[in-house]
Amino acid sequence: MKIGLHVSKFTFPGGPATLRDDLTRIVETAEENGFARISVMDHLWQIGHNGPPEHEMLEAYTTLGFLAGRTSRAELLAWVSAATYRVPGMLAKMVSTLDVLSGGRAWLGIGAGWNEEESRGLGLPFPPTAERFERLEEALQICLQMWSDQDGPYRGKHYRLERTLDSPAPLTRPHPPILIGGGGERKTLRLVAQYAQACNLFASPELEHKLEVLRRHCAAVGRSYDEIEKTVMMSLDPGEDGENLGALLGRAREFAELGVSEIHGNVPRVSELTPLRRLGELVTAVADL
Repeated sequence: MKIGLHVSKFTFPGGPATLRDDLTRIVETAEENGFARISVMDHLWQIGHNGPPEHEMLEAYTTLGFLAGRTSRAELLAWVSAATYRVPGMLAKMVSTLDVLSGGRAWLGIGAGWNEEESRGLGLPFPPTAERFERLEEALQICLQMWSDQDGPYRGKHYRLERTLDSPAPLTRPHPPILIGGGGERKTLRLVAQYAQACNLFASPELEHKLEVLRRHCAAVGRSYDEIEKTVMMSLDPGEDGENLGALLGRAREFAELGVSEIHGNVPRVSELTPLRRLGELVTAVADL
């Protein structure tokens, strides 16, 4: 099992003036302590359970490009890109660029998007739910076509591309892995079965049920359930003195029994760095699960 770091807050004690250095220290410490993946949110305003919208929030792909230059091993992704925030051809190009400049460490994390307040506030498209999922599926198809050897046109209901050329191509072959976030049983998990290399679910009592739904979708589309990586999002709080590490290890063992291979989450007090170093013990403890 692997442990991943989700950086969801950028409001650090030094403010914007030290944000660059704070973020550098955070990701370097995470990598030194064995975190396998590092992600940032694809939001432009802070979201409710993290703080008010006025709190600092960095644009995801600009930040990931910066992180590519500050790390050398950890995989990098937005957790998860809102499909309507960027036209798919541009999104595919951004992930390709990140993959090349990171030495083959980029993933595409993607979902339908949900933040209407943020979208309306900044003039971003926010169509009804059904259309957002249609656009998500077309975005997946376009990314996969751009990352293939085919550079012909794409004709969809919402997007029309005359030539799906992408040069340089991603280093990761056959393409950067795709993680789809969300547990919607009718649409999201079907898209996972059809297009993705990984899913992301919350650490909730419904986890086992959601995985069974995914298994049924895989059977329906003729996809091997076992080839899809299962990840779980949860808070990773080691405690002030590491007192929570035992409980985190216990949960990791429970998840491993369900087939989960990565726990990914935010770390309280992350800018202090000590919590990351304490979680290095968890990284080592779960490596053989």
